[in-house]
Amino acid sequence: MFLQFFVWGAWFVTLALCLSENELGAAIAGAYGSAPIAAIISPLFLGVIADRFFSSEKIMGVLLSIGGVLMCLVPTFAAQGNASVIVWLFTAHMICYMPTLGLSNTIAFTHINDQNDFPKIRVWGTIGWIVAGLFIGLMGWSASINMFWVAGICSLVLGIFSFSLPNTPPPAKGKKVDLRSLLMLDGLKMLTKPTFLVFIICSTAICVPLAYYYGVTSMFLSDMGFDQPASLMTIGQMSEIGFMLLIPFFFRKLGVKWMILVGMLAWVVRYGLFALGATNQVVWMMLIAILLHGICYDFFFVTGFMYTDKEAKKEVRSQAQSMLVFFTQGVGMFFGYKVAFAKFGSTVTGHKVLETALTLAKPAEDLSFIQKTSKMFSVNMPNIDGTLLSDTVAQWKELWVLPCIMAAVIMVVFAAAFWPAKTTQEETT
Repeated sequence: MFLQFFVWGAWFVTLALCLSENELGAAIAGAYGSAPIAAIISPLFLGVIADRFFSSEKIMGVLLSIGGVLMCLVPTFAAQGNASVIVWLFTAHMICYMPTLGLSNTIAFTHINDQNDFPKIRVWGTIGWIVAGLFIGLMGWSASINMFWVAGICSLVLGIFSFSLPNTPPPAKGKKVDLRSLLMLDGLKMLTKPTFLVFIICSTAICVPLAYYYGVTSMFLSDMGFDQPASLMTIGQMSEIGFMLLIPFFFRKLGVKWMILVGMLAWVVRYGLFALGATNQVVWMMLIAILLHGICYDFFFVTGFMYTDKEAKKEVRSQAQSMLVFFTQGVGMFFGYKVAFAKFGSTVTGHKVLETALTLAKPAEDLSFIQKTSKMFSVNMPNIDGTLLSDTVAQWKELWVLPCIMAAVIMVVFAAAFWPAKTTQEETT
């Protein structure tokens, strides 16, 4: 789990910043779009191949090894400025990577005696993501193509290690391919329930403003003068661990509907703080906005998975969870990245000029590890053209207002239309 999420966290957080500073801005939208495309394809792959023909650890080893090689090819084509090939490499890498998220869960659940022990295992994935961000930031590689070497080599290491994991035979070996399961037809029947339909629509829609955070925050923080965006953004995952532990308590106090509403409200507040904080580069506002990631993710996504599990009949729970991932991480994020980067390109027109000015104005420093660690939260805004800075800051403020409004509208719609059965809330508590 640690290595698996280290692979993803090493490059995904500051990908936009890296591609932008290496004259590969044309690849940003396509590169981020690779994750939702893979999320859409992944359930089909798992249903046809992983569940029926090969042991989970062997498929995991092969996929991660291939994905590692693909990621290690990125620096070569990045140096050549070949944006189109880079997008294809990211897409192929993520198609290999995404199925391993389900495979690793299958391996874990198969070999632990108490299912309640799973969170103790899964939490190491979040720790891996945090360590990856800290490592990339402290090495000064938040905008360097070296991050792709780190991710690629780690994927190769994990691929080789996967072959040593306990043998986990395919659970559906010998069974015929069931198109109803593959196409999630039984799970889709759940959409005939008005309340669940509202949940799916709002869950998909909220992923559009969510894509802004993953897609452009690293560039925003860099423009605000932060030295280590990759390390800084790990505090969001740190808060995620804390709020994950608090979910049982809040379930008892709030129930499903209010848990999800709190998660949505956190997104509204986050983007509002980014918009307000941008005006005068108010550091504490931006730090709180990042810390809210724990509430944004845990209260919405974790609660959503639990609600879906309770609503689905036992025989279609797997389909229902795959359907939720399909609509949120797949469809929602796919359109979210398209909207976010289209808006970014038309709104924050001063980013590239400001980015160049900051790079030229900040002298190269040879710092020790301890010195780099001490600058994790530091803001270094050198003396640059005041008009350029004020204009770009105003553009960033305008950008963040839109996802703030979108999240607020979706939250209001959800509050008015989502009324889960009382028995469901009692069961989850």
